[in-house]
Amino acid sequence: MQIRRDRFVVLFLVMLTAAAGNTAMQSVMPTIGRALDIPDFWVSLAYTWSALLWVLMAPYWARQSDRRGRKPLMLLGTLGFISSMAICGVILWLGLTGWLLPATTFLIFAAARSLYGGFGSAAPPAVQAYVAARTDRDNRTAALSVIASSFGLGTILGPALAPAFVMPIEGGLAGPLIVFAFLGCMVWLALTFLLPSDTPQHEARGTISSEPSIGGLSVASAPAHDDDDDDAPAGRLRWRDRRIFPWLLIGVLGGHGHAAILGVIGFLVIDRMSVPLGEAQQAIGIVLMAGAGATLLAQWGLIPQLKVPPKRLVIWGFVLGAAGCVVTALGTTLHGITLGFAIASLGMGLFRPGFTSGASLAVNRAEQGQVAGMVASVNGAAFVAAPALGVLIYGVSMPLPFLISAALFGILTIWAAFKLED
Repeated sequence: MQIRRDRFVVLFLVMLTAAAGNTAMQSVMPTIGRALDIPDFWVSLAYTWSALLWVLMAPYWARQSDRRGRKPLMLLGTLGFISSMAICGVILWLGLTGWLLPATTFLIFAAARSLYGGFGSAAPPAVQAYVAARTDRDNRTAALSVIASSFGLGTILGPALAPAFVMPIEGGLAGPLIVFAFLGCMVWLALTFLLPSDTPQHEARGTISSEPSIGGLSVASAPAHDDDDDDAPAGRLRWRDRRIFPWLLIGVLGGHGHAAILGVIGFLVIDRMSVPLGEAQQAIGIVLMAGAGATLLAQWGLIPQLKVPPKRLVIWGFVLGAAGCVVTALGTTLHGITLGFAIASLGMGLFRPGFTSGASLAVNRAEQGQVAGMVASVNGAAFVAAPALGVLIYGVSMPLPFLISAALFGILTIWAAFKLED
């Protein structure tokens, strides 16, 4: 059983638009924050709130997709994306043009972001479950991999397209948000008229994705519950289970280091370039696009070709991550910062699949659904507090978040060499 191509394209666009819109907004927010004279910490805190809501609500929406149908949850998630982007865009435009005070602008912006974290999280698990329920075992892995790639592609397209959507008028920095809200409307209409409704007959839940973020790619996998599986359900898997605890611990620590540098890279570009904000936005787009491209190179190119075990992926990921952070911290030109961030992102593109596959291989087949949920929680939790913490450290010294992350990655390299199993 396969999904018709036109319907599959719609599902792909649901994920692509959300990832591209979210990362486009992340790429312009440092510039907008500086234009509104909002402290960097408060800008990053809006992402913390949205990521926290995503972590809390995504499992709930995944369960609802099994009960209420996948299409209604996709429509709800897309509507959450549209409303959040549209309100954020309009509010930021009013703030940039002086119609609203900066503090008022930010408060309403943070509230509107909650629409995305709270309701936008309904779409990804519903899309993955829809694909899982309508493909046979032979085609399911390939179909879910293509759907997962839409998130990765979106992380490149978002920062790449954002500068083109900045309008040459006062308040034009809010343009990318408004444009992506419009694109979201087109996707919502395509969902409504081109995708048939479904009545779930069994659970077919996909991996619960973390909120799409630049460099923080989620990977879809086979559903936790598959009526083709003959294995009996496993007992409850504990977080401190000795088979998976080292992998989860290294995922938490490494993920926090990664999220911290992602939270400050835009501000570093603005401060190091010392150019007008409009030009700085172009530079931010280049740096973020290079980082996302390096991550995809690792996950789509190097890993399938090299076929190395998870432990080695983690170790090489941390080595490259540490080197890239040092180069970024010391970079004073656009070329230096771009090169450093790309090297760090390449390393993180190796580390994340390494710890994910390591945790998966540590347990038996019947426990795969539980460990997948734990991995998703680890990935999402890293983006709750680390970006804001990174910005606080950045306020003390610009290179410090990158140097601390480099030191953390160095320590984790040594720890992984001795504690992780081959």
